[in-house]
Amino acid sequence: MDSDSLNLNEEVVVRLRTRLKTLYGERADQTLDHLLARMSKYDHLPGQGRKSRWDERDIVLIAYGDQVRHSDHGTLSVLGGFLETTGLDRLINTVHILPFCPYSSDDGFSVVDYRRIDPPLGNWDDVRRLGKRVDLMFDLVLNHVSQQSHWFQAYLAGEEPYTRYFTEVDPDADLSEVTRPRSLPLLTPQETSRGRKHVWTTFSADQIDLNFAEPAVLIEMLDILMFYAEQGARIIRLDAIAYLWKQLGTTCIHLSETHEVVKLMRDVLESIAPHVLLLTETNVPHAENISYFGDSDEAHMVYQFSLPPLLLDALLNEDARPLTAWLRSLGSPPPGTTFFNFTASHDGIGVRPLEGLVPPERLMRLADAVKARGGLVSTRRMADGSDSAYELNITYFDALRGPKPSDPGGHVRRFLASQALMLSLRGIPGVYFHSLVGTPNNHTGVEASGQARRINRRKYDLDDLMQAISDPANHQQSVFSGYQHLLRTRIAQPAFHPDGAQGVGAAGNDRVVAFERISPREDQRIVVLINLSSRTEQIDLGWCDRASGRDLLTGEPVDLRGTFTMDPCQAAWIELD
Repeated sequence: MDSDSLNLNEEVVVRLRTRLKTLYGERADQTLDHLLARMSKYDHLPGQGRKSRWDERDIVLIAYGDQVRHSDHGTLSVLGGFLETTGLDRLINTVHILPFCPYSSDDGFSVVDYRRIDPPLGNWDDVRRLGKRVDLMFDLVLNHVSQQSHWFQAYLAGEEPYTRYFTEVDPDADLSEVTRPRSLPLLTPQETSRGRKHVWTTFSADQIDLNFAEPAVLIEMLDILMFYAEQGARIIRLDAIAYLWKQLGTTCIHLSETHEVVKLMRDVLESIAPHVLLLTETNVPHAENISYFGDSDEAHMVYQFSLPPLLLDALLNEDARPLTAWLRSLGSPPPGTTFFNFTASHDGIGVRPLEGLVPPERLMRLADAVKARGGLVSTRRMADGSDSAYELNITYFDALRGPKPSDPGGHVRRFLASQALMLSLRGIPGVYFHSLVGTPNNHTGVEASGQARRINRRKYDLDDLMQAISDPANHQQSVFSGYQHLLRTRIAQPAFHPDGAQGVGAAGNDRVVAFERISPREDQRIVVLINLSSRTEQIDLGWCDRASGRDLLTGEPVDLRGTFTMDPCQAAWIELD
């Protein structure tokens, strides 16, 4: 394939060839030809006409395609109707549709066919219609595929090239160095046309890891990446990317080849769809997580995985010290990158990102607090064969139940305070659907499926949901209306631009989090204050170097001289005069 037909300059072609040579050595040139041929199909992709990569109006709603159901309608159209009816499409400009392809397990993360929409959700026309109302974020589940996929069935039958699409390992091989995210076997025996083979399965026996050491696998995934861009994705989430490349004798996590694959994906998108952003999903300690920024040549965004457990720890202990120390350590992301902030998602609350941030006994206390609130604790297998806490399974709303169960108003205030903090941090916020509507733990889903994560994956009937968020006697109405107020206020503030500076203040009170956001043009300053305590607290705002301001959440003027009194679990966004 002639690169001139793609309008690629020589620098881009050289970069692609260099990355492929790093991965495949002598097979690089042939692989490059295949890649350029695939890219030529997508050379016509239009940009989105955005004046900037992101701004303060960027908020992502995380939801399943069948999050809201109604009679026989395709659920994607029902979700779009819910956004329009409630006015959310004017407050949230991007929807992350969790895996929407046909699947066999893990609520979508065991993909059967990457290029089809699961029929109950609708079809690609429904996706495009939703994309006319909001921007879209897609999952690329690229580490593994379903046992039921054509690729794996062809592998079992001995068809080429699929015999090379999966990683076969001698069951007697030394796998002790491999980092394990689950307490499940790493290898799964399979009967093939060539006899019994043991294939690599990082997450479950139904999720068969792909072999990216085979160039054809990478070309297929790059083609799907470009296809998703063609179908309207503004953001593409690289699921479980850290485990992509396998090499015996290593940890098989964060390998240099994995980073090279992400950089190659970035290069491909920059060439054919520069408006599309890459988000890496790596539920690991912070230093490992941000390595996926590369030198501003890898992911555009990384998840703030330390935030959900740190914030939960701070609120349950009414102690801001670990959270504040972490905020001080963050620094600014590299140019052209930003953080993806969130408190909850379709997964549980990962606790590996707490490593080095809180002592082990505090982590154990957090796990016990989650169990006391009806949650579950999932584990992973350690190198010595023991199991260690990996994930807290609970809705974020129920995780923040206070010491007085008879005080639902205090519970709602505590929860909304957590969301106010997340929404005001530097980066782009991601709001999980169940946080938006204050969903309690779904024990019925856990019991019916045997899966701990179902506690936080409830699906709603549209009429039931509308009744819950409209009934003043229901806490879900209080959460939903309070959350809408936070969103409405946030998107109007230039200081909350993802590129706006962030500095941690000295509140003089270990039960209050205090930081400042400054707009990129330095024409707005907002002091963010979150009282983690169930008591009234006094703080010193002398460090603000201003005499007065206005709380954007209440509209009330604020005297910044002397001490400032905060109600229990109060959040304040004070715009400085």
